[in-house]
Amino acid sequence: MKPVWPKWSAVVRWIEMRTLFAGMLCVMVLSGADQGRRAPGFALLDAKMKLHDLYDYRGKPVIIEFMLTSCPHCMAFTSVLEKVQKKYGDKVAILSIANPPDNFNSITRFVDTNKITYPVMLDIGQVAYSYMLKASFSQPQLFIVDGNGIIYNHFEYVPANHDIFEGNGLMNELDRLMGMGIPPPKK
Repeated sequence: MKPVWPKWSAVVRWIEMRTLFAGMLCVMVLSGADQGRRAPGFALLDAKMKLHDLYDYRGKPVIIEFMLTSCPHCMAFTSVLEKVQKKYGDKVAILSIANPPDNFNSITRFVDTNKITYPVMLDIGQVAYSYMLKASFSQPQLFIVDGNGIIYNHFEYVPANHDIFEGNGLMNELDRLMGMGIPPPKK
């Protein structure tokens, strides 16, 4: 009697498909496929020792900026965020998060110097890591979270995003999110 051997071609195809699927999943995670991912929750203190919990802002869009007080781009971006706050009022929440080497003293000076009216909180890197999924990143980084707590879009400070950080691009994104419910453009 002849032994029954598995069809090796079927086994090889199965292994190839699993490898291909695992590779695609890794590429998605490493490429920063943020859109549609649940925004990681956090509760952080600002320089006035007021606690800001992301969950408290459910039901409205939230702009989360990761920044450094010594970053010139972050300083310039404060004027854009102030314009957003004037245009949308309490319909949109703005939360800035600074990381070391910043501390509460440097945050207080930054807030006073730039006359910032939205909260600037201090993180030790844990919240930043949970959003960026990497330990090292450039500043500023911007996440727009929809009213359901889902990341709507993520922007790094790169030349292609100049209009977001220094023009009207952020307001266009918020208008799209709040007005028509149109998904963000594919990157």
